[in-house]
Amino acid sequence: MKETKILSPSEWTENPFTLIGKEWMLVAAEKDGRVNAMTAAWGGLGVLFGKNVAFVFIRPQRYTKEFVDAADTMSLTFFGEEYREMMGYMGKASGRDEDKVAKAGLTVVHDGETPYFEEARLTLIGRKLYAQDMKEACFMDSVQPERWYPEKDFHTLYVIELEKILSAE
Repeated sequence: MKETKILSPSEWTENPFTLIGKEWMLVAAEKDGRVNAMTAAWGGLGVLFGKNVAFVFIRPQRYTKEFVDAADTMSLTFFGEEYREMMGYMGKASGRDEDKVAKAGLTVVHDGETPYFEEARLTLIGRKLYAQDMKEACFMDSVQPERWYPEKDFHTLYVIELEKILSAE
């Protein structure tokens, strides 16, 4: 198992735009003793309710959403460039059809009740604070629903309190 260092939010200096938007992340949660994860490139980091938070978006048809909805916690994991192919696979395959975590060669480990992946270079462990389904009527820019939601399958927004930042670097 990789040795990890716990970072405080003030020690962590990576660019969230690069981290999430270009490198992507795996969103993972556990339900009934099974772990599922999906690749995500939409999300962010900030402060809300006086807490350090991350926010992620999950479409209703994604199998991982069932796991996130069932769990109190989730992990956001980030990998080196050598894992790019795996990240693509985790975004396309469904855990409904196969054990994609095992097929991707990922090793599940836990921080308390929260699953994450030993191969990750960076892991954010968080507890859910808030979830809300996006609604077409709430868009200020009418181009966005047409562009991103032709099937009207609006994401659910999840806000998680960052409880731990683990770095394997």
